[in-house]
Amino acid sequence: MNGWTDELTRARLHVVTGKGGTGKTTVAAALALALATGGRRVLLVEVENRQGIAQLFDHAPLPYSEERIASAPGGGEVRALAVDPEAALLEYLDMFYNLGFAGRTLRRMGAIEFATTLAPGLRDVLLTGKVKECVRRAGRTGRHEYDAVVLDAPPTGRVVRFLDVTRAMADLAKVGPIKGQSDGVVTLLHSGDTAVHLVALLEEMPVRETLDAVADLDAADLRPGAVFVNRVRTPRLPARSLPSAADGRVDAARLRAGLAAGGLDVDDEVLAGLVDETVEHAVRVRMEQDAKELLAEADLPTVELPELTDGVDVAALYELAEVLVGRGVR
Repeated sequence: MNGWTDELTRARLHVVTGKGGTGKTTVAAALALALATGGRRVLLVEVENRQGIAQLFDHAPLPYSEERIASAPGGGEVRALAVDPEAALLEYLDMFYNLGFAGRTLRRMGAIEFATTLAPGLRDVLLTGKVKECVRRAGRTGRHEYDAVVLDAPPTGRVVRFLDVTRAMADLAKVGPIKGQSDGVVTLLHSGDTAVHLVALLEEMPVRETLDAVADLDAADLRPGAVFVNRVRTPRLPARSLPSAADGRVDAARLRAGLAAGGLDVDDEVLAGLVDETVEHAVRVRMEQDAKELLAEADLPTVELPELTDGVDVAALYELAEVLVGRGVR
């Protein structure tokens, strides 16, 4: 299933996860820029205390506040937030219990670390609770402050536990503000307002982990969104030549003749190296085709992003965002 769907366009919280090394933070940043294109306001959030967003945008480390980090074509704006569990707990205590001063005292005593150790799910409730507050926040006119929120979430191996732990906390807290907070997070994450996108590479391990994550999301009643296939490389051989080349059958004489026709005269050593590279390329393309067929089992919208040979910088993020807009992301 190719392309961005109308259902995904209606989502307001876009959770981005993926196996480590697939480029999920890069994709999350590019997605935020794409969603902001055309004058929209988007918040990009990270929760792993890595300052990955600041590094991508060549920005100073983000404080616990919503900072403007980029503009988007058409007058859009991307703000960024690095959620800190301790700061979120202090904010929570002040918001619901009017204990701002007491909260600061608790921090000095180490009680916050004690509390999150006593109830391990509390940390993720605080993180997802802050995200929920940003998604639901409205201005004086009643309009949402952000048109969309993009969450750079933990990797696929931990994302379901991160997103679904709120149910366990809701069971622990039967009454009071934390009960309402947990219920609100559960409602958002399990609604049509949320889509959990997965970032994959056309390699066997990332694809299999993606498929496992889709199954886990389905089991937890969390809605998988799109699969972003990152770092896609264009095949450089005609389709009809791939099978034989992948099996090691390359006509060296024909290759030499083709080079000669282009004005290139190579010796036997260079020719042998070109043959080896051709076989290696064909084998890789065939493996990627197999991975793509396997990934299709997820039956999810698929959006491909090209490989960036010069690395990822701010300009590359805008380039990827432009590709996403061209793929229908809005």
